[in-house]
This record gives sequence, C-alpha cells and structure tokens, in this order.
Amino acid sequence: MGYYNQPPTRSQRPGRGGTFLAGIAGVVVGALVVWLLFSSVPGLAPGNNTATETAAGKTEGASSSNSVEITTDVTEAVEIAADAVVGISNLQETGDFWSGSNGQGEEQAVGSGSGVIYKNEGGRAFAVTNHHVVDGANDLEVTLSDGSKIEAEIVGSDIWSDLAVIEMDGADVEATVKFGDSEALKQGETVIAIGNPLGLDFSGSVTTGVVSGTDRAVPVDLDGDGQEDWQAEVLQTDAAINPGNSGGALINLAGQLIGINSMKIATASVEGIGFAIPINSARPIIESLESTGEMVRPAMGVTLVDLIQVPQGSRQETLNLPEDVKAGVVVDSVVENSAAADAGMKQYDVIVEMDGKPVGDIIELRQHLYNEKKIGDTLTVKAYRDGKEMEFQLELVDNSEI
Repeated sequence: MGYYNQPPTRSQRPGRGGTFLAGIAGVVVGALVVWLLFSSVPGLAPGNNTATETAAGKTEGASSSNSVEITTDVTEAVEIAADAVVGISNLQETGDFWSGSNGQGEEQAVGSGSGVIYKNEGGRAFAVTNHHVVDGANDLEVTLSDGSKIEAEIVGSDIWSDLAVIEMDGADVEATVKFGDSEALKQGETVIAIGNPLGLDFSGSVTTGVVSGTDRAVPVDLDGDGQEDWQAEVLQTDAAINPGNSGGALINLAGQLIGINSMKIATASVEGIGFAIPINSARPIIESLESTGEMVRPAMGVTLVDLIQVPQGSRQETLNLPEDVKAGVVVDSVVENSAAADAGMKQYDVIVEMDGKPVGDIIELRQHLYNEKKIGDTLTVKAYRDGKEMEFQLELVDNSEI
C-alpha cells in the first residue's frame, strides 16, 4: 500500500513522450474551455470590444464616454411651458437737455422683466406680466425664447393686483401656456419658476422649489409713501425668484401656469421666500384687462383714514367715539352722487363693520370690497356717527363712474 504523497517508483513513471502528449492535450482542452466561456457571455466574445450599455440600450466602446438621457417630471414640465415665457423690456426716453436736439433723447430699456404668453388668436398674441414691469413705459419690446424680438403694447394694467396684459403680433409666437388650478396646490408640492433673473443675459432660467404656503397676505406700499396700501394675497415658494423674474411663470409638474411670479422678501437675514400671484385670483383680472383695458371694481365713493392715525383728542372731540371703539376707518370725504352719498354717509363717520365682518383698517375694507363684492351688489356698512351706531345700505357702482 502506498501513500498518496509518495512519489511513484521508477517503473511507475511515464516516459518523456507521454508527458509531452499529455501537456499538449491539456493546453488544447484549456483553450477550448476558455473559448466556450467567453462565447457564452454577451459582450465578452473575442473580437467584441463593447463593455458598457447606455440607458437607451445602445452599446458603446469601453474607451468612449456614456451618453445618458435623463428625463424627470421637472424636465418634462419645463419642456411644456418654457417657450411661452418671454422677456419684456420697458423702453423709456432717458434723454435730458444735453442728450439730443430739442432735449429729445433716445428710448432705452430702463428695466426688464418676464411675461407669459397665454393666448394667440387672430394673429395677435397676449401675455400677462406684472404692472410694475411695464409701468411708465413708452414702448415695450418682447424677447421670445428663441431670441427674436417683437414690439408690444400695453392692453391694460392694474396696480392693485400688480398685473398687466400686453399684446403683440402673433405670427412668430409658437407657444402658449395653459392655466392650472392654484386652489388645488398643496404645501410641499413641487413648483418651478421660469423667467429672466437679472435681465435677458439669463433668459429662460429655471429654478425649482415647493409650495411653502398658500393664502399668504403680504403688505404692499403702492405709492411709495412708506405706508401700507394693500395686502397682496399670494403663494409662497422657496423657488428662487430674483429681479427680472417678475411677471414670469410659476408652473406645476404638469407644465400648467399656477402663479405669476411677483416679489420676494429681500433682506440679508431672509432666504428662500418668494411670492407669486395665484392664477385663480389673476384670471378674472387678466380677462377684464384684455377685454376692457382696466380692472373694473366696485366703489363706495369715499376717501378714508385709518382710525389708528387719528389723535386721541380728535377721536373724543370730533368723532365722539365710545371708549371701546379702538379700530375702524374714518370717512374723510364723500363724493357727490356716489353710492355712499346716496346711502346717507357723511364725513367723520367711522366704519367698523361691512356685511357683519369687523373692519379694522383700510386694507381690510379694500379687501372685503374688492374681493367679496361685485358691481351692483348691496353693501351693508355699520358705522358710528357722533357716538351713535348707524347702518347704511350701499348699492355699489363701477369705480370708473365716480
């Protein structure tokens, strides 16, 4: 009995010829096995240098770079809406006495913003933008997404909503946006801002974010006197909105217009707070501006002063208010033949309620009047006159008739 590790005896060892043939056979068998192995694996067969696949399923050489086409909900939405977003240049005469003959200077772009084309019918295209983008313009120039430029004109503008409609030749306009439903938006929903931040050099810029809040109220100073004149009802988003984005599109993932970018809080301590006018609030204003050139609102026919601005002495001597009346709106004057005059209202009446809802200041009064009432509606006003509570019924009229 031998051992497994014991070398064979001389009589047991094969000859040199057998050893050579056995070696040759081993090489052939080994090569055959390797060939079969490589042939059975895709991409590893001899003569095939491909080693990677692209996302589209096409093979490429190992030495070449991969080409991967990425498509997301955001890219699809941008592709739908981006071409409808345009640049708007506000052209004004900037010359003075020294800049040309007869003091006439050339028109130059003194500001730029964005707009969104929403209609192209009968050879004319219409775009919505912000009032402050076109305010004071002698002429307007629209820059389409392909870089071509078209002259435009203001159809109508409304300072209270900060909205304006402009009109241009529609021959070269190829894209319009579809309106969405801003009432259906949810906090945390992805939204996309498209516009021209810092001018046309960055035209068509895209930023993304979420709906940070709905039904926000932001105080606005319309006449630059440092006093709040209005509270704009806006959507809040953390999508970057910068100067030049004003009037641009805020869209949802379906590529629908759900807001008009309007403003941001710009202080060193604040980041990621931008605002857009909800499209559901903007649509009736857009329609009115397009059809009539103005936003027709109901009017009372009075000028007003916040009670909080009236000194305590005047409250007691002139208004003779009860001590528990701390907030309201004082009628400073009444326009003749207006709704207020016909209802019997007089100077120094102090309005404290409208349709049963408390009114603490002019902003609340305007919001109720402009947002809750229509021309021809009856407005019930509760007010104090010389310390006595009174009630008035106002038949609201068109503000352009006063």
